[in-house]
Amino acid sequence: MKKRIGIFLITATMVLLSGCGGDAVSDGAASSGSEAVQDSAADDTSAGDQQAQTEDEAGAAEDANGSEVTAPEGYHLIWQDEFDGDSLSKDDWNYEAHPKGWVNNEWQEYIPTDEYAFVKDGQLVIQPKKDGNDYYSGRVNTQSRHALKYGRIEASIKVPEGQGFLPAFWMMPENEGFYGQWPKCGEIDIMEVLGNDTKRLYGTLHYGEPHKQQQGSVELKDGDFSKEFHEFAIEWEPGQIRWYLDGEQYFETSDWFTKYDGEEEKPYPAPFNQEFHVILNVAVGGDWPGNPDDTTVFDERAAMYVDYVRMYQKDSYDENVTKPEKVREFKEADETGNFVTNSDFANDEDLTDDVDWKFLLFNGGEGEAKIQDGEITITSSNEGTEEYSVQLVQPGMPMIKGKSYTFSFEAYADEERQMKPAITAPEVDWIRYFPDTPVDLTTDWQTYSFTFEMTEEDDDKGRVEFNMGKQGSTATIHIRNVRLEETQ
Repeated sequence: MKKRIGIFLITATMVLLSGCGGDAVSDGAASSGSEAVQDSAADDTSAGDQQAQTEDEAGAAEDANGSEVTAPEGYHLIWQDEFDGDSLSKDDWNYEAHPKGWVNNEWQEYIPTDEYAFVKDGQLVIQPKKDGNDYYSGRVNTQSRHALKYGRIEASIKVPEGQGFLPAFWMMPENEGFYGQWPKCGEIDIMEVLGNDTKRLYGTLHYGEPHKQQQGSVELKDGDFSKEFHEFAIEWEPGQIRWYLDGEQYFETSDWFTKYDGEEEKPYPAPFNQEFHVILNVAVGGDWPGNPDDTTVFDERAAMYVDYVRMYQKDSYDENVTKPEKVREFKEADETGNFVTNSDFANDEDLTDDVDWKFLLFNGGEGEAKIQDGEITITSSNEGTEEYSVQLVQPGMPMIKGKSYTFSFEAYADEERQMKPAITAPEVDWIRYFPDTPVDLTTDWQTYSFTFEMTEEDDDKGRVEFNMGKQGSTATIHIRNVRLEETQ
């Protein structure tokens, strides 16, 4: 769900929290409060010691239709909610309340009532609403009710459809101040789907200081996340987290850390060695999905429907794990000193894979890219709601701290228009090594050249970007001779 700011309020009884969920607590305060309990949390290796019921104790190994829930091999069911009652159980869930703009420049206010999060026909429904220029939605969690350290967490969900919606099924620590303010505390995003791109799923891990993330995504070949239910899950073990869609793994990572500025990293696998709880919500507007527009409707298509949520665990977990050694693989320049592959577009290539050039569309962007006659041509039919809605990228750029680089290319457009190139850090909170810089394209080939110094830590996964969305034009763009060279 990206970075949160402000004060975190939870209501079933409206408990005020601090730490990871709110910037009102300083790093120093969070640090002094967490060190005293560091050893006890790290030594808790038995799943049986955690707050959880076994399948027999819970007496709930059936779904809402009375069918037996079969635990995946090696797991036992510790908690489930099939939403088969007539209201959301306050023994299982808390309503949250947060003001508009609390995080990510979102437009909704989270209201702690069953008007926006309620049970109907065997499903939890989270229903955003619009009232004039005001937007409201629901957000619920299982904090202090159902949490676990390691296990399988899954839910069957149908997501909303529409520009500006961002539904999420995710997890935060029970003690959000234990390792310190977000992102040091860690965050596990099991499911996020943009309301205007309901065939693509994102699973993300947030952590570190500075903020870093690992993200996987997968696109449905058939179906639509807003038209039918799909099962979203993670399997979380000491030193590894795996993401699943309908039982098929699509992403895994063992690469994370946490620390305070100027200090050593906390012992691995921190921060993902503590209890986490589940959160379900639908955001409206904000930095990632963009804001609602005239096409956005707030009827049943705006709602997220949750058929069930289930937690499983194994009998025990071995926390004696070692952080995998991270081996950076810095790409070498070609014989001319250029790090960009196929820079002159002499070779046609698959622009949908993760090798060399890739053409991307987000948030309503529509168009196509074609390599031909020593150039790439980007034709747009809709500029989308964000500058990155139409985007050409090449990953794997080696960025070394203290080095100077020259980034250059030739370009023109069929009509005068603007484009924003950049050199970015997809795995380091999307910081800019070379900032998004507007260039005015004419109808004739022009050469654009920029020199910048790399001031951040070494990164072998920098990315060349050309952003061609939401800049007032859909005029066709032509690009050739793209170069990134080390000049010092």
